[in-house]
Amino acid sequence: METGHTAWGTANHDRQQEMVDMAETCYESKYCQCQGCPGQGSAAPLKPSTALELRGAPEDTPLFPEWRVPLRVTSALLSVTFIYTFLREVLQPYLALSKNYFYKVPVLVMNKTLPWTSPCLLAAMFQLSRGTKYRRFPAWLEGWLCVRKQLGLLSFSLACLHALYSLCYPMRRSYRYRVLNWAYQQVQKNQEDSWVSEDVWRMEIYISLGILSLGLLAVLAVFSLPSVSDRLSWREFTCIQRSVGHMALLLGTAHALVFGWSGWVDPRRYVWYTPPSFILACLLPLAVLLVRAALLPPCLSNRLELIRRGWERPARPTPHSVRNGDGMTGLKL
Repeated sequence: METGHTAWGTANHDRQQEMVDMAETCYESKYCQCQGCPGQGSAAPLKPSTALELRGAPEDTPLFPEWRVPLRVTSALLSVTFIYTFLREVLQPYLALSKNYFYKVPVLVMNKTLPWTSPCLLAAMFQLSRGTKYRRFPAWLEGWLCVRKQLGLLSFSLACLHALYSLCYPMRRSYRYRVLNWAYQQVQKNQEDSWVSEDVWRMEIYISLGILSLGLLAVLAVFSLPSVSDRLSWREFTCIQRSVGHMALLLGTAHALVFGWSGWVDPRRYVWYTPPSFILACLLPLAVLLVRAALLPPCLSNRLELIRRGWERPARPTPHSVRNGDGMTGLKL
């Protein structure tokens, strides 16, 4: 069945082409071996039969070509978010309040830097505007579709690091000192109970949402393995991408929103007139979810489903000149 120019076809085209090239190379190597051994008793040495030696020297092959753009994008994003978080969490208290918070850099600043990601839904909008799936996407969008798998795996690894950093919070010596200070302040105030229901509910909810989101990302990471994805049909691939992928994005965005809680409107959070990091981390995921919600009405979702199944928008008839029997020229639709 012809799948057209879809995300599934784009993701599997390079792998299929590589398998064809490998098969051709193996056939050529077998042919070279047969030519090198004209008789059964010949002791002529066999020519190299590996695909790597036939294609070229090992140093001529590119190193991780599919990971270059995702690694550059991720590194640039991490650098920007790290500098932004460092300015807010460390540099501003040091310059404005003369407080030394540089100990926060290894864990706290890194943990706030990791969970920033940004998926996209541009392919669906292009297919709706064109009315067919058999036209190629623009070069920049096709390049983006080819690296979505790598970006997703990098996002999953960052999410795992974020979870590990969060689990290490109680192990820090600075956190233990803060707990002792809180206990001493509670004794000084003669306060027997420091329970705050709002804070308890907030932490319980956003931790649960984060765990669920990480679990769904793990499912997506497993299905991205070649040994698993090669066994999936186009329908199964799209089902996983639509349901599990969007649900993971929704839970991750809700995790960040609940973490912020009332900090969206707290003026003390806006240091140097800059918004908190969780607000910036939610902007792109919220935009993606809004675009996805805009594609849910039946007038758009049904049309998009038909396009993905092979339907094409009928071409509009254009007027052209015809010559009648009496020699007069007219217009015919």
